[in-house]
Amino acid sequence: MPGPCPDAPEPVPGRCGVLEVPENRTHRGGRTIRLAVVIVPAVSKKPAEDPVVFMEGGPGGDAIGAIPFLIASRVNQDRDLIVMTQRGGPYSQPHLACPEIDRFNAKAVGLPYDAPSTGRLLVRAAKECRDRLTADGIDLRAYNTTENAADFAALRTALGIRKWNVYGYSYGTDLGLTYLRRHPRGIRSLTIDSVVPPQIVSLPWAWDSAREGIDAIFAACEAQPRCKSRYPDLHRTLTEQVRRLEANPLRLTARPPGGGDPVKVVLDGGTLVNLLVADGRALPAADVPAALDELARGNPERLARIQAAGATPAIGEFAHGLTHSVACAEWVPGHGKPDLLEAGRRAFPGWPDTVLAHAPQLPFEHDLCRVWNVPDRTAIQRVPTHSKVPTLIITGTFDAKTGASWGPYAGRTLPRSTAVQIPGIGHFVVPQSPCAQRVLASFLARLTAPDTGCVAGLAPAPFTITPDPERT
Repeated sequence: MPGPCPDAPEPVPGRCGVLEVPENRTHRGGRTIRLAVVIVPAVSKKPAEDPVVFMEGGPGGDAIGAIPFLIASRVNQDRDLIVMTQRGGPYSQPHLACPEIDRFNAKAVGLPYDAPSTGRLLVRAAKECRDRLTADGIDLRAYNTTENAADFAALRTALGIRKWNVYGYSYGTDLGLTYLRRHPRGIRSLTIDSVVPPQIVSLPWAWDSAREGIDAIFAACEAQPRCKSRYPDLHRTLTEQVRRLEANPLRLTARPPGGGDPVKVVLDGGTLVNLLVADGRALPAADVPAALDELARGNPERLARIQAAGATPAIGEFAHGLTHSVACAEWVPGHGKPDLLEAGRRAFPGWPDTVLAHAPQLPFEHDLCRVWNVPDRTAIQRVPTHSKVPTLIITGTFDAKTGASWGPYAGRTLPRSTAVQIPGIGHFVVPQSPCAQRVLASFLARLTAPDTGCVAGLAPAPFTITPDPERT
């Protein structure tokens, strides 16, 4: 149904509309929900007939907000680009925002990351959000990847598109693989960027990804003579700092990078790990060795300022309700707290258990899921996708959220897949890598023979080298 474009911070290009779908397809005659749709026209005057449909990450991310990155990456060069908000996401109705959790996150920058008292505050905020959403009649059981995939199948039908190309990143790869498995009709190709294989994703899995990404950053420093000389033995430095901060957290005042009044922050072991595993925008991989060296030498200012940025989140924008409805139904069940701790110990032996007891980016998720209270869907969702649909798999070696090796892992059951690893790039590869953009364009033009030649000449960018205080 045509309609006005979402009122986003940046003007939304193209035609807009709304897709209305059942909230819960297993309950006939129930309420419906509305999903915003944007069709960005191709740049080419003679575009191909098969558009690209984009699947946002998160879960709970802003698909509309990704449009500028996709346009800058020339995803719509030769094909129309279709972007739809996922159910519960920003600009959908309902929007499963949790300002309660946003306000907790703002306060959490000044709290010990993994203290039980911090966990109780997070769980209380989540319960307040859940109680409010369910009081509004929202069926949180329906906000899952199965229903999400069915929405995209319904969108293709509604638009009368015979075939299209699916491009998903992060959680969007979990969704894209599920969509291919459950609704293969009409899919010309699948591109998955920063891969979350549905058959393996879990809280313990997050520690494997963290280890792989951090190892890759440290190995790249080792391979650059200036970095190796200036920052020797980064693994030891990191372990020492995690242990030191966890035993004696730093309580500081720091000014957020974007300006504003100074705020109180706490840097403990869990905070340090979380900053390293985040998507790299706040702490670029090129700065990681310098930041760790500064910390070890008694200068935590760089990390403190990055932590301070979390004190001013956008209240009510991110769809935390979708995040936890998916995570608590599909990622958390089947692995208890001991499994998570054991995975952490395997990944980072010698680190404190208090740090390793929490999955990076999802602390206290077992406790939160008890109050979120959605049913276990792992039997339906934790399934590999077997398909002969041509698939492009793109991963970045510095990705500590979704480790690069999980791309080829997902490709084991996709016999017509091409996997490329982009050195020195973290999470959400295509917008950061001109080479990845060229590979994607080549793949969409020639599904069976994409040109991946640019990958061979790539190497991580030089790391930031700060003056050595012992030589000055």
